Amino acid sequence: MADHALTVPNDSLSLAEPTLSIGQEFPDVETCRRTLKDIAIALHFDLRICSKEGCPWRVHVAKCPGVPTFSIRTLHGEHTCEGVQNLHHQQASVGWVARSVEARIRDNPQYKPKEILQDIRDQHGVAVSYMQAWRGKERSMAALHGTYEEGYRLLPAYCEQIRKTNPGSIASVFATGQENCFHRLFISYRASIYGFINACRPLLELDKANLKGKYLGTLLCAAGVDAEDALFPLAIAIVDVESDENWMWFMSELRKLLGVNTDNMPRLTILSERQRGIVEAVETHFPSAFHCFCLRYVSENFRDTFKNTKLVNIFWNAVYALTTVEFEAKISEMVEISQDVIPWFQQFPPQLWAIAYFEGVRYGHFTLGVTELLYNWALECHELPVVQMMEYIRHQLTSWFNDRREMGMRWTSILVPSTERQIMEAIADARCYQVLRANEIEFEIVSTERTNIVDIRSRVCSCRRWQLYGLPCAHAAAALLSCGQNVHLFAEPCFTVASYRETYSQMINAIPDKSRWKEPGEGAEGGVAKLDITIRPPKTRRPPGRPKKKVLRVENFKRPKRIVQCGRCHLLGHSQKKCTMPI
Repeated sequence: MADHALTVPNDSLSLAEPTLSIGQEFPDVETCRRTLKDIAIALHFDLRICSKEGCPWRVHVAKCPGVPTFSIRTLHGEHTCEGVQNLHHQQASVGWVARSVEARIRDNPQYKPKEILQDIRDQHGVAVSYMQAWRGKERSMAALHGTYEEGYRLLPAYCEQIRKTNPGSIASVFATGQENCFHRLFISYRASIYGFINACRPLLELDKANLKGKYLGTLLCAAGVDAEDALFPLAIAIVDVESDENWMWFMSELRKLLGVNTDNMPRLTILSERQRGIVEAVETHFPSAFHCFCLRYVSENFRDTFKNTKLVNIFWNAVYALTTVEFEAKISEMVEISQDVIPWFQQFPPQLWAIAYFEGVRYGHFTLGVTELLYNWALECHELPVVQMMEYIRHQLTSWFNDRREMGMRWTSILVPSTERQIMEAIADARCYQVLRANEIEFEIVSTERTNIVDIRSRVCSCRRWQLYGLPCAHAAAALLSCGQNVHLFAEPCFTVASYRETYSQMINAIPDKSRWKEPGEGAEGGVAKLDITIRPPKTRRPPGRPKKKVLRVENFKRPKRIVQCGRCHLLGHSQKKCTMPI
């Protein structure tokens, strides 16, 4: 190996800094070179192939005979040169930057180039350019997670591993064109399929998030809702571009998934922002489903269109009105303030969002929670190759299943805690009513303002809250208590602790390290056909320059606050339990 001269002042060495000694060995030449580079950068002196004239400092490293190791043969520690006098060091290459930030990037893939160059300057006293930091991060990400191109190439093997380790799961990848460019990926784990069909309410959320990685793409998701109103992702897809065709394909895969796994397809209620592609896909593959707008989407449009606080407040009263009479009364109030609401209601028909008119059952779930979930996934994973992105999502799903399974096993009540609280509130409010029993199943619930009819066999109340929310309302609670029934037993089964436990009863199994996968072109054992397709990246690529940022405010993800209306005096802001009007 050639001699290396490194000008290092003796008084700059400390116990915390790397040192050299005669006889010191290195496992290979690359390790030796990296060590010398690290010392040169740490001590702010240059590293050259031959000695600088007049400086006696020299280190000579040679290969040990018969073994792959290298050792220091000669080391002259004195020097006369002045070292590097500025922040720019020729040894701070892209490769050195990549090694320096690897541990940090492993923990935080969102580590930004501008943060990298600042940290290197603070920690090493070396200035690197933004491009060096960016390329160093790219190289480090490739070393840790593989390249974007490798991610697409591994997709067939990855899907095979999902199907093998999680029997009954759906995992399929599709290519397009003669070059086999990536087109679509669809994944749904057996544990999610089982939990949704057997224990979740028949309700699905649909939404998408745009990916900002090297090859762009769009993340699609269909998610259910568990008994505690938490999201329950059922199916995930990545497509090369959001299009009507890709939404049609996604809903087709979803329909096949549900059709294969259940004899009686439930009549679904589907929440979305009702873009044209989604509407057509739902009508084609789920023609009997009830498809409604996300209330947050509708309310934000109304707010941005009219910018009138009084109108918005009346609008929310109309949204939560349980009967058409109450709804139309609120519409009349709005029309008196502005005639412009009439064409707005033609654009957003109440049948597609208003509680009083929508025919499906949403069980009190009115807004898309999956929007925030997809946004977070896209934010956390956009730097990762596609296989690593799907592994990140699988790890999160596995963690949710494990945590919620353990939480459900600790509960001892009939209903999940949030539903238990709602039932107790209904029981408390029920004490305000007079109950008249018509027969074994029908009751008149009398208050000072109105009379409601309750049928405990059909689980129907004339106020409509029981059938719309799936939980006994205060009128139903009064009727049930009067005949000695347990109110908790009349909630829909999807709200029980038993259903919650069933939702998360199955396991999402681990997937082996990719070193054990069979890649394209390799034969498979047991007579299984080899993976003979190589998926290449899609044609779409991220354009140069800084991408436009869309700021999503946290408050936009919060569910609109429900306006409480008293059932006795009908004023807003309090329940019957806290009403001060004398009975």
